[in-house]
Amino acid sequence: MSGELGGGVAAPESLDVGLYERLIADLEAAGAHYRLIEHPPEGRTEEVSALRGHDVTQAAKCLIVMVKIGKKRSRYVLAVVPGDARLDLQAVKALLEGTYAAFADRGKAEELAGSVSGTVLPFSYHPKLEVIADPALLRVPELFFNAARLDRSIALATDDYLRLAAPRVAPIITP
Repeated sequence: MSGELGGGVAAPESLDVGLYERLIADLEAAGAHYRLIEHPPEGRTEEVSALRGHDVTQAAKCLIVMVKIGKKRSRYVLAVVPGDARLDLQAVKALLEGTYAAFADRGKAEELAGSVSGTVLPFSYHPKLEVIADPALLRVPELFFNAARLDRSIALATDDYLRLAAPRVAPIITP
């Protein structure tokens, strides 16, 4: 792949287009009900929700969390929550029976997500990244998220999201 860095890891900018194309191909192959939405480049949840024309509660905000399990092991989680919610790191830590939880650093998050910050998909294409979705996210009929690009989003039927992403569903937002 062109754009690869040392160690065979592609630079996040070069991954964006490939990840976008992979997502669209996967949605098409699965017969998912979705719409593409083009908009000015934006990665902040509140701002991009306004550009897309929907309530921020319908945005699938995607956050990558590192959870330490003891002293020598770490696990990574893709936490997917409503756009207006705050992630409860302690809930994620407890769910994984961890000893410590924090947001992953930007470099690690982009490596695991395969795209730059602000474009993280609510799907995992990395074997070391477990998807956990808060049940509050699933109360709306359609979810909106950036499609591994800052200038394009997807509106996806929530039922199709559940079927395709197969997330672990657990309460991970602050009350």
